[in-house]
Amino acid sequence: MSTRGRLFEHMALIVSLCAILFATSLAQQNSGSSAHPLAITTESLWQGTAREDYHFRLHATGGKPPLRWSIAGGEFPSGMTLDSSNGTLSGAPATAGDFHFSVTVADSDNPAHSVNKEFTLRVVAPLLLQWSRLPRVQGTRVEGTVKVSNDSSNDFDLTVIVVGVNEFGKAFALGYEHFDLKTDTANLEIPFGSTVPQGAYVVHADAIAEVMSKNAIYRQRLQTPAALQVSVGP
Repeated sequence: MSTRGRLFEHMALIVSLCAILFATSLAQQNSGSSAHPLAITTESLWQGTAREDYHFRLHATGGKPPLRWSIAGGEFPSGMTLDSSNGTLSGAPATAGDFHFSVTVADSDNPAHSVNKEFTLRVVAPLLLQWSRLPRVQGTRVEGTVKVSNDSSNDFDLTVIVVGVNEFGKAFALGYEHFDLKTDTANLEIPFGSTVPQGAYVVHADAIAEVMSKNAIYRQRLQTPAALQVSVGP
């Protein structure tokens, strides 16, 4: 083979090797990108308490840093924020409830990649007051039962007052309790009842919880929807 022929053969071999190396490099890049796609790895959120500080950091993998976080839609709790740089949910939710919203995280690639994920944040009331047994008339007595729950992370100095108010606006004490309600206490029942004069009574139940260390006060109130008629006197 002539010198010129060998030269063309070497050049063709070099071109073929370059093409193979380029294809291999491109395949590796594509493989690396698909092996680490951008994804939000947080599965669920911690439960929050209304009017108490909340901090929870969302996590993601893959993508080109730095990542940017944002609320994409839904009902986000009032009083809270999402840090765009590190994905931390923080603040004090203003009200109790189940809040459904979606979060977006985007990377710094060009063009940027982004993914969405939906979350539910359950926010409970720190103090819960409910009727356990609705007020009723038993002869000359008005009686019933309330139940209280402490869903906060603090013990409560709790006062529960129940009164019956007649048609003339005069209040009669039906029950009074003052005690420490420990954190994570659920559905503690408090019975009440007293003899009252004849009349039509609307029953009010009030619970006041104090947290001295935080200078915080929580209140809950119940009221019967209709007056209870006491037909016989004491």
